[in-house]
Amino acid sequence: MLGKELRAALLSGRRVYGTLIVSPSPKWPEAVGRCGLDFVFIDTEHVALDREKLSWMCHTYRAMGIAPIVRILAPDPFQATMMLDAGASGIIAPYIETAAQVRALAGAVKLRPVKGSYLQNKLHGTAEFPGTLQEYLDQVNGGNVLVVNIESVPAMEALDEILAVPGLDAVLIGPHDLTCSLGIPEQYDHPRFKEAVSQIIKKAREAGKGAGIHYSFGLAEQMAWIKEGANLVVHSSDITLFSEALRRDLQALRQMAE
Repeated sequence: MLGKELRAALLSGRRVYGTLIVSPSPKWPEAVGRCGLDFVFIDTEHVALDREKLSWMCHTYRAMGIAPIVRILAPDPFQATMMLDAGASGIIAPYIETAAQVRALAGAVKLRPVKGSYLQNKLHGTAEFPGTLQEYLDQVNGGNVLVVNIESVPAMEALDEILAVPGLDAVLIGPHDLTCSLGIPEQYDHPRFKEAVSQIIKKAREAGKGAGIHYSFGLAEQMAWIKEGANLVVHSSDITLFSEALRRDLQALRQMAE
């Protein structure tokens, strides 16, 4: 599944499945490719990846038919276009709190390579593109996916305006930051957290956008959000799954060897 198909699935409500990939090993894509993923989530906000290495990862997964979605360091339109130039099929922008931020990112992701006052006039509705430029932009950017992180109370308060921005394809809840913003850090069973997640998913799906949460705390909990309507399913990460499997096997071996 590449960007255009992934975007269509998100907007139509179909579920797509991926995981966070940390390892840049050249042997890793072959193993990942056997897992049946629709996309991989590559994070540059919290993971140290240089630009050349990340570009190799993006182009490799794209060649395998797995859409690479990259979270940029900050909600910066220039970083978004840089990652698309590196081969990303889509962008996740962290800690979004205003519709203006999303509008700027939509310009970068859906209207590249247009920049400057030309782009700003279009985004603010004060000018239209001449000739066949819009048709060209729709063609070259039709497979670019835009996802924004909703992970704070101010973001929830502005959610209706955020979801109304043309070009936004999905929202992804950041559970850790959201619990901190709610004043209940890492209390993922707290009723206020569960209500917030439910509300975000419900509003996004009603607006015709994809919705998901990056959740690594168990399949039962993740299924609860899928039943709520989440269709952007980001399951755990390669490093977490490796750690859990190795720890489980070592514990079993130690018990068997006693």
